[in-house]
Amino acid sequence: MPFPPINAALLIIGHGSTVNPDSSTPTHRCADEIRQRNLFAEVVCAFWKEEPSMREVLYTIQSEIIFVVPNFISEGYFTREVLPRELRLDGPVTQRDGRTIFYCDPVGIHPTMTKLLLHRADEVAPGVPRNETSLVIVGHGTSLNEQSRKAIESQVALIREGGHGFAEVLDAYMEEAPLVNDWNKLTAVPNVVVVPFFIADGLHSYQDIPVLLGIESEPAVAASQSDVFRQNPHHLRDRNLYYSSAIGTDPLMVDVILDQVRDMAAKHPASIRELQTSNVIVKLPEQNFAIGQVRCERNPLHGWMLYHIADLASDPALKKYASTTDAREIALYDDAENFRPLKTAPTLKRGWILQLANDDEVRLALDFIYPGALGLLRHFQNGTLHPVHLRETLGRQTGMYRFANSISDDDAQRLVACECDAQTKCLRRITWHLDENQPLQLLKPEKLPPTTTNADDLPLICVEACTHIVSAAREKARANHTAKQQEKP
Repeated sequence: MPFPPINAALLIIGHGSTVNPDSSTPTHRCADEIRQRNLFAEVVCAFWKEEPSMREVLYTIQSEIIFVVPNFISEGYFTREVLPRELRLDGPVTQRDGRTIFYCDPVGIHPTMTKLLLHRADEVAPGVPRNETSLVIVGHGTSLNEQSRKAIESQVALIREGGHGFAEVLDAYMEEAPLVNDWNKLTAVPNVVVVPFFIADGLHSYQDIPVLLGIESEPAVAASQSDVFRQNPHHLRDRNLYYSSAIGTDPLMVDVILDQVRDMAAKHPASIRELQTSNVIVKLPEQNFAIGQVRCERNPLHGWMLYHIADLASDPALKKYASTTDAREIALYDDAENFRPLKTAPTLKRGWILQLANDDEVRLALDFIYPGALGLLRHFQNGTLHPVHLRETLGRQTGMYRFANSISDDDAQRLVACECDAQTKCLRRITWHLDENQPLQLLKPEKLPPTTTNADDLPLICVEACTHIVSAAREKARANHTAKQQEKP
């Protein structure tokens, strides 16, 4: 059996963030690298807190074999409950709509993570003798999930028992003992290497842990703008402290993702068939067109030119780009350099022009600017889109978001009209209702589903309420509940 199977798609799932631009970066970089290797028919990302969502992403995939790899550190709430629920998976192998979906283990529990930890330790402290060095692997730790520290404890045991030469190998946590702020009490040798066992350089690795270690006195700026990982060693508490970026940022994570796919394929050879992929894509219009805030023009010299609809392609001041991945960077911040977690917000940065060679590059670039938009549009045009009404979305929430579905109908109507406003919040056209019997009554015309799809103005389609709506519904429901409690005598 070839690896990967012919016509297979790889779907990498990350957590993402509504506040941290660095959270989804490692997942995107792994996808970029694997895409360049031409191992899969499609390589796609989806996120819990960013776009495309897990509910949307399968509309964008055409392959009949899909490998899903959670880019998460441990088995726990997200990998055992949230991801299977959102992707509607039955277990390791799901047969649905003529497709076979393989749900792999999260990357953090794969044995090859040991190699990454050793590589990162040597990289952050080059030439430092291991026999005079303590290796500390740091996790979050929480009493709410017994699985949260299992992956770290397993790696500590593997490195200790593997004869890798460190004087000490131990685990430490932000919220459980042994606590990371006691690192100098936990270790007894002059050199200490600390590696955060996280996927991304998010709030924990670039803000919280440096403060706990004593490197910073207060939370720092984003990891992409910080020197905290580049000032080693830090001379603290009579030790040489070497602090690493998160393990998930290591380029070797690509191999861990591929190993998880390889292991899954080996476990289920009878379920894997070489299926023909339906080559059904959104054909780009022959003429110039717009989608959201992007204008796309065919150019006899460069193939295509993409730029902001409020700009002029002839403006010599426009910053020139020529790579599909540049499109993702263009969409990351607004004109005031604020992070844009919602890519369909009407805040796309101006002042750029992206020159691309062909239709395939344009489709990929648009998928970076408006994740999942072309796939959702294709299904909307073909009548195969299945909108999920708000009550169903809120009703399946678990954990801290279960309270969201207690929002009243009237409050839900007003909330959607406000939080989805096209002028200030989101450009998508809503195809879902409040529930099976109640349409959304307060939407402006530009938020309603298009009755036709104009070839030179492609609409952005919304198939289900996003996490921003779920969060807003939870906050509103909680506020109402608190107010009622306070009114009681």
